[in-house]
Amino acid sequence: MKRRKYIILCPDGMADLPLVELGAKTPLEYANTPNMDSVAARGVTGLIKTIPDGCLPGSDIGSMSILGYDPLNYYTGRSPLEAASMGVELGKDEVAFRLNLVNILEKDEKQYMHDYSGGHITTDEAKDIIKTFQKELGGGKFKFYPGVSYRHLLVAKDIDINGLQTVAPHDIPDLQIDEYLPHGAVSSVEILEIMAKTEKILEDHAVNKKRIASQKLPANSIWLWGQGYKPSMPTMKEAYGLSGSVISAVDLVKGIGKYAGLKVINVPGATGYLDTNYKGKVEYGIKSLDDDDFVYIHVEAPDEASHEGIIDKKLKAIEDFDKLIVGGVLEGLKEFDEYTLMILPDHYNQVKLKKHTPEPVPFCGFSNDIIQKDRKYSADYYSETLAQNGGLFFNSGSSLFKAFLNSFKDFI
Repeated sequence: MKRRKYIILCPDGMADLPLVELGAKTPLEYANTPNMDSVAARGVTGLIKTIPDGCLPGSDIGSMSILGYDPLNYYTGRSPLEAASMGVELGKDEVAFRLNLVNILEKDEKQYMHDYSGGHITTDEAKDIIKTFQKELGGGKFKFYPGVSYRHLLVAKDIDINGLQTVAPHDIPDLQIDEYLPHGAVSSVEILEIMAKTEKILEDHAVNKKRIASQKLPANSIWLWGQGYKPSMPTMKEAYGLSGSVISAVDLVKGIGKYAGLKVINVPGATGYLDTNYKGKVEYGIKSLDDDDFVYIHVEAPDEASHEGIIDKKLKAIEDFDKLIVGGVLEGLKEFDEYTLMILPDHYNQVKLKKHTPEPVPFCGFSNDIIQKDRKYSADYYSETLAQNGGLFFNSGSSLFKAFLNSFKDFI
């Protein structure tokens, strides 16, 4: 019996606004993307509201929506998802925090968020730092866990986060940090104290001394945010009858996959940056479909380029995604008789602002074995503008996911 295969490709943060530098085109519209354009032309394209009202635009909310889970029902915070990916089981009395290694710039006795990634510190360097944190500050109430590059985890026990307000460091580029520090809860003072203690450790840490000697930015501070308790959500099998896998270099996406009961496939060389192993993600993804029905392949590179505010890097990330991911997947899917493919970013990331915004994102998708009755919702190419003008709009991730599982039959 033939089994249809379902594939979602997510170029994180790819959606953007028209730019003067690109002749009033968005990076997606300006980039050379023949493979995504062919998907839009063969199937349907439209808009999807991945960020519900009242939610902050991020990959946690966006990916949860894309996978058919309503964040308003299941989201408890970003960091518990990352904890799951790292194999950290949270107790009922434990709160997870995302810990970024960052670079804070001091100027005129004021502090500014200079680099949310600590100069894109390497994973090995970061592990040394987190190990030192755990040795000198961990145990008892606080535990530090190393992640990838600048992304790490702090777990706090018996701490009250009611009313606690935090912001993502990549949302405050070059801004003075005072008003964005954790605040609003009884625990705020304790959280700020632990941040201050890590700064003293970082000031004399051997990793930073080597980075400075090599003319690299030091990771001179940490930033705590994305706090939350362990969530409860049905598996993909329970909710939609699917078995499958998730492929990503980002812990929070892997964590959503774990809570959704999906297999988490770790691809060698997957970095979450422009140098990621694109071909490896495709190879592992296609191979996973031999046994399962579904795979979600997530690529972080466009988002990272946007956070850096570098248009050329974003264009490269988009074109690499189109050629190596979309092109590779389309080639690999030829071995299957029936499949449905969908492509969409999880949220906007405006390269001019260097941060996420909540506008509905464009999607495109098609089924290889279903002939279009008309071209009502197809487009000549994949873009934000054509998706906005096409008239097809989904108000939630779950509604789009159901249409995807139905192979878009009601729209072709």
